[in-house]
This record gives sequence, C-alpha cells and structure tokens, in this order.
Amino acid sequence: MGSFVGRAEARERICAALDAIDAAHDVLRDTSSDLVGSSFRVEVADRLETQERVNRGLMYRIFGEIADPPDEAGFVPAVRDKLWARLRITPGEITRRFKLAARIRPRRSLTGPALPAQLPELAAAVQAGDVGEDHIRAVCRAVDVLPASVSPEDVANAERRLVGQAAKVDAKVVEQLGQRIADYLNPDGLFTDEDRARRRGLHMGPQGPDNMSRLHGWIDPEARAYFEAVEAAVRPGRHQPDDAQRDDRTPAQRCHDAFKLGMKNAIGSGRMGVHRGHPVTVVITTTLAEINQAAHAVADPSIPMPAPARTGGGSRLPMSDLIRMAAKAIHYLAVFDDHTERPLYLGRQKRIATVDQRLICHARDHGCTRPNCVVSGYRSEVHHSPDWAKGGRTDADKLFFACGCDHAAASRGDLHTEVTESGRLGWTDGSGPPEINHAHHPDELLGGDPDP
Repeated sequence: MGSFVGRAEARERICAALDAIDAAHDVLRDTSSDLVGSSFRVEVADRLETQERVNRGLMYRIFGEIADPPDEAGFVPAVRDKLWARLRITPGEITRRFKLAARIRPRRSLTGPALPAQLPELAAAVQAGDVGEDHIRAVCRAVDVLPASVSPEDVANAERRLVGQAAKVDAKVVEQLGQRIADYLNPDGLFTDEDRARRRGLHMGPQGPDNMSRLHGWIDPEARAYFEAVEAAVRPGRHQPDDAQRDDRTPAQRCHDAFKLGMKNAIGSGRMGVHRGHPVTVVITTTLAEINQAAHAVADPSIPMPAPARTGGGSRLPMSDLIRMAAKAIHYLAVFDDHTERPLYLGRQKRIATVDQRLICHARDHGCTRPNCVVSGYRSEVHHSPDWAKGGRTDADKLFFACGCDHAAASRGDLHTEVTESGRLGWTDGSGPPEINHAHHPDELLGGDPDP
C-alpha cells in the first residue's frame, strides 16, 4: 500500500507522477528505434509490457476505490456515467473491471481492520505487474470452476500455484494447469446444484458483418433436457426452414434450427407474460418504402434488397427475414413513413394505448435517449418529458426511452431533458445545451449532419 498523505498532497503527487509518465512517453515516441537492434527491442518490449501490467493494476485499484470509496459516500450510478464518458469503454467492460477489482482489492469491514482480498495471491501479482489480462482470466476461471466442497485451504493453495506459474508461462499453460488441479481436487467430478447454478450462463456476442452472432456458455441439466427434446424433433427431414424436399443440413445446423424453433414457439405461445407493458414478442422497426421495396425484391431478384430493419434489442434483421417472419406470425411491426417519420400504422395483436406509445418509442428512439447510452429499447423504460410529477402528459410525442439508471437520474433532477425541435429528446446535466443520442442512429453521424 502507498504511504498515507493528506488529500491535497496526495492529489498533487499523483498528478505530478502522471505528468512525468506523459513526458516520458513523449520522449519514447519522439526517439527513433530504427538502429537499436532487435535484442534491445525485446528488452524494451519486456519493460513496456511490465509497465502496462503495473498500470493496469493501478487502474483496478482506482476502480475498486470508485466502487467502494474510503473517503466519500457509496458508489452512485452517476460515477459510472462519468467513467463511461471519459474513458469511452463499454458498460460491460466497466462492470468487468469493477467485479475484478472487488476480488483483488482488500475488503473494508464495518468494524475492525480491512479484510484481505478474495484472491490475495493474484492481487499481489497484479500489483507487481507479473501477470497480464489473459493470466488474470485464466486464474479466475480455474478458481471459479472448483466446487463448493473443496476446502478454502485447497482453493488458496490452488490460487498460489496458479499465480506462481502465471509469472513464468503464458495463459494457455495456466489454463491447462487449472484443469489438472480441478481433476486432482475433484477427481469424481462431483458438483452440487449450487455449483451448477453458479456456472450456468449464456453469452451472445455482437453481430458480425454478415449479421450472424456467436453464442457460447453453459446450460444446466434441466435446460439441456428441454433442448434435447426440441433437438430430437428437428431430425433430418423435419422442421426445415425453407420446406425444402431434401435436407442437406449438418448436425450443427439442425441443432441451431432446433434452438430457433424453441424460441419461436415460446414467443408464439403467448405464455411468456408481459414485458414493460406489452406481451413478450419481437419488435421490428422499418419504413413503409423499405418494406414495399423488400416485398418486391423477394419476387424480383433484379430489385435490390433494402438495408436491414431494426429489432427492439438493437440488432439488425435482414429484410428478407422480416418478410418471412411477417408471413408466418404476427409481431409488433412499427412502420414509419420515410419522409415525415410520423407513425402511419402499427401492426399488432390487440390495441392497447400504452403498447402503441411504447412501439412508437421503439421506432423513433431504438433505445435509451441519453447521449452515448447504448441500452436497447427492450431494456429501457418510458420517460415523460416534462416529467410526470411536473405536469407532463402521457402523449406519444412526450414519451421517450430511458434506461433505468438514466430515468432515475432524470427523476432525481441530476439530469434534465427537453424535447428538441426535431422531436427527439435532448439531455443535459446543466453544464451545456441539451444533446440527443446518436448511439442508436449511427447513420446520422455518417451522413455529416448530426442533427436530423
């Protein structure tokens, strides 16, 4: 731990050290390394890597103190927003850093001295710059996979051995060592329901250029039992996506189609309940011109297919898929005129005013309206502007999407909203004019006019 100094002196010393580091980086960037030789370059690469790891350790220290400040009130969402805006990293990465910092930083107790870190050996290695991000992930995964029946002493010994090797070898070897330790400590592969519940999870990656998404993770035995039944039903020749006479799908493709069939039937059953005011279903936004062009393009290959539509989750849906889905099921399809962008009609199963208003938010906002927020429409709440408590009306042009944190901040008065002349919602913290969110409308930035 660093030496304890006063508030003003600590700030001065930290800023001076950061200024010195910036100045040193300027020297390194300005000094040519064309003639130093590769042996020296390897030495420089080693030192730069160590410095980067030490710097990352300091970053985790700061994140840990932000989440649990020793000198201020507890963590508030506004601080996360400041990190997001200043560092320009994703909310998922911010959350990951907070979680890891909580595991490798000393824990404060309400009474008595501070408690050691959850992973003290890893914490020391991170602080010293001995391990990189890949090592950190490998050690955490190896420790987390151990069942609850393994004693704390054995877990601590496993961590010590893994960290010791992480300072000598690459992360892939650490992963293999972690597996061997797990085999030794749990030779019979015994796991409790608690262990399985702790490990369960699915992760859906971002869409690629071809609109495909990678899905990976772990499912528990019950989920597997359900999926096995659906997968068995999608046997060769059954439930083909295009009703083809010959089934040329690979086993992996049939497995994918079984997953899609299960999700489709679950949505179509109408038994998924209600989510934020309307039945759980697929919400898709497009324009009248685009859906008309897509309908003709399906029949005439010479007509180009328009750009993908957008779902309430923020993903892209090719228009050909939209046409196929609309032909087989009734989804919430918000169609806007491409000139005025005013609602023309809303295709839906039943007419409920709050549902209509939320669908308009889907079509207009796509997600949270606070600048730089990327929370999708599915995960957003409806915000009144002006606020309901201040006489705001529940009208379509006064309702906008806001995620839970931003909605709460606006309700508290930490942030202020105002409907702009374009009909979009502007946000400000009082230090400048209201700004709209372009995160869900990247075409506005590409078009050179950030204000539509």
